[in-house]
Amino acid sequence: ARTVESLQDIAPELGRWIVEWGYGQVLSRPQLDLRSRELATVAALTALGHAQPQLRAHINGALNVGCKPEEVVEVIMQMAVYAGFPAAINGILAAKEVFAERGIKLEPTPR
Repeated sequence: ARTVESLQDIAPELGRWIVEWGYGQVLSRPQLDLRSRELATVAALTALGHAQPQLRAHINGALNVGCKPEEVVEVIMQMAVYAGFPAAINGILAAKEVFAERGIKLEPTPR
């Protein structure tokens, strides 16, 4: 909602496209549940490496639909293999911010 609202004074059609196409046409498809879609989105945004606000929003979205913080971290860590360590580090730092805002404390997972 904040993203759509932020576009109203400059590109309201872009906000409408996000809602109508992104959410109306793509996310409403029944082949994947919302948890899977959010984890895939977190992975994609992490791999992009330059979409921090959107990544934080989708990390929150993943948590809101039942993903565990550890799952979010694991998906982001996996992106180091495919998108590089800088992208994964940026993703982990975004997750750390979201977790801090939500009061989520994670213990480092030993290998």
